[in-house]
Amino acid sequence: MKRWRSYFLHILIFIFAQLAWLALIALWIYWYVSNYIIFSQVGQKLAPQMMPEGRNIFALVSGLVLMVAISAGMWLLFRRLSIQYHMTLLYDNFIANVTHELKTPLASIQLYLETMARRELPRPKQEEFLALMLKDTQRLNSLINAILEMPALEQKRIAHKFAVHAANPLFYGLFEEAREQFQIEEEVLTVQGTLPCQCVADRNALRIALFNLIDNSIKYRHGPLRISISLRCTEKTIQILFADQGIGIEEGEQKKIFDKFYRSHSDALPSVRGTGLGLYWVREIMRFHGGEITVSSPGRYGGSVFRLELPIYRLSKRRQIEKLLAKSRRKGSDGEK
Repeated sequence: MKRWRSYFLHILIFIFAQLAWLALIALWIYWYVSNYIIFSQVGQKLAPQMMPEGRNIFALVSGLVLMVAISAGMWLLFRRLSIQYHMTLLYDNFIANVTHELKTPLASIQLYLETMARRELPRPKQEEFLALMLKDTQRLNSLINAILEMPALEQKRIAHKFAVHAANPLFYGLFEEAREQFQIEEEVLTVQGTLPCQCVADRNALRIALFNLIDNSIKYRHGPLRISISLRCTEKTIQILFADQGIGIEEGEQKKIFDKFYRSHSDALPSVRGTGLGLYWVREIMRFHGGEITVSSPGRYGGSVFRLELPIYRLSKRRQIEKLLAKSRRKGSDGEK
């Protein structure tokens, strides 16, 4: 409640400031026009020395410049306030989502522990509870690591291990790991195409990016799960088309979904868990690799196509790629020492 009052107060201050300078400009215009009318009516009866034509023009130009400067300043102030307000809302949503993400596995672990403490359970049931608790602790650990690594990711201090890879076995291996990780049948996640080229990549980082895309397809599916992946090498880039048959993404949200903390609030969305960091991580990982990610979708229930592009080794972005390799070599030699 106090926060909303603070926002309302800032908006009122902005409105009153706008009204104040508009009133000042209106008074200035009234003064200038009235003087101009007076001089135009009696100017012929006055001596030439009393006709300050140059000063009137200077006053007009100065007033216009002042008006433009004040307008630009107020626009920048309002834009800054709008961005801050938007970021505050995203941060509030992030805190609420993270709190829910933390409380759910903790409540589950507590329930299993209380059950084991109060009842004599057979050994198979105990092993089942322990496996479920281990799964919840891994989920907690992944969430905490994602939050802790976010500042390092933004400041480009994250420790990537870049190396030259043959692209075809790299990506086919990652998609095979994804099938095992998410327990997806081969006909559900299909991969087509070949990559007869090389790329410089951090295998673990690419694994995180691809797994996030697959996890999103599972969470936001509409009907039976179906993921189609197409691979090809162009003249200078590796292209990966990642298509699903999910609920789709409205056109106005197709750029916002990669923003930090952003989560869509469409009526078509199912109630799913998340922190709004998954696609943000994917975008930043692609940027680290000198690549990019874009999305296209016809809209609600039309599915989505994510397009990932990575530079081919020694054919594109040579200087940037060599810097990544050199940085990884230095970190490796420092680690050995």
